[in-house]
Amino acid sequence: MGVDYYKILQVDKNATDEELKKAYRKLAMKWHPDKNPNNKKEAESKFKQISEAYDVLSDSQKRAIYEQYGEEGLMGQVSPSDATSSSGTTFYSKGDIPASFRFNPQEADGIFTEFFGYSSPFGGMGRGGGARDGMRSRFSSGMFGGDDRFEGLHVSQGGTPRKAAPIESKLPCSLEEIYKGTTKKMKISREVADANGKMKVVEEILTINVKPGWKKGTKITFQEKGNKLPNMTLADLVFIVDERPNDVFSRDGNDLIVTQNISLADALTGYTVNITTLDGRNLTIPVNNVIHPDYEEVVAREGMPLSKDPTKKGDLRIKFNIKFPAWLSSDEKVGIKRLLAAD
Repeated sequence: MGVDYYKILQVDKNATDEELKKAYRKLAMKWHPDKNPNNKKEAESKFKQISEAYDVLSDSQKRAIYEQYGEEGLMGQVSPSDATSSSGTTFYSKGDIPASFRFNPQEADGIFTEFFGYSSPFGGMGRGGGARDGMRSRFSSGMFGGDDRFEGLHVSQGGTPRKAAPIESKLPCSLEEIYKGTTKKMKISREVADANGKMKVVEEILTINVKPGWKKGTKITFQEKGNKLPNMTLADLVFIVDERPNDVFSRDGNDLIVTQNISLADALTGYTVNITTLDGRNLTIPVNNVIHPDYEEVVAREGMPLSKDPTKKGDLRIKFNIKFPAWLSSDEKVGIKRLLAAD
């Protein structure tokens, strides 16, 4: 199942809501980073894990998905009907595997505040400030000591909302889509506050124009399209291009690589490569050289388009997997030796 949320919270699989809350209170107070100034890095990690475990197990739909599909289910590797959650942001792409946004570190602070009424009971504020003061003002220094991963968790002493950390998710694209360019329609649902401060779910269709030649890891940002978290402005949504494997081609920068299986006879006497390109054209490439195991045939300008100038392309590199005979008769060995010795 991957991550064991029950083990993290130290509860059994039949734990009730009250048992989950009790476990969270105990562990969150123990591992709050401000209570562990001499062991802050480990405390930050533990605190995030505890909060993530509680966030999943305390939500009946998330918990059901987790128990049936494991962590992959929470990442969206199930049908949209199974992946719908009562909270959190999810998105679906027509023709793609559904996906959902993972738990983000800034949510750990929000969960703690909901429980205890303040974000940091161990710093200068202490317990005496009470829930009301804690909700209104948090430490500008931050409960995580300035770690960039948790930027946007807090508000200043004056109460000005800080920017929430961006929510990132993969944008699965086939090599054909990246080669030719395509448009993705992404349906998202998120929680935002209305004019009265009441949370409501808003659905929206986002359009992403995938440009020819984009590489894996390319980021597309939608400003303030994420969930609204306590005392923070809306988070940005960031989609990260994830290139799916192709059955024929692999990619090396702007070059495309294809491997052909050929016999030893073809390697020695010549071979013609027939390839269908990613945009549907048929290429016929005669190879008249002797093909050795490390040989590559390079076809110029038949690779991936360059993202900055799609009129230009990388190269197509053809590699060869030579199938050697498993057995030769004595006569065949003599004949081959005689043939090769003639050179």
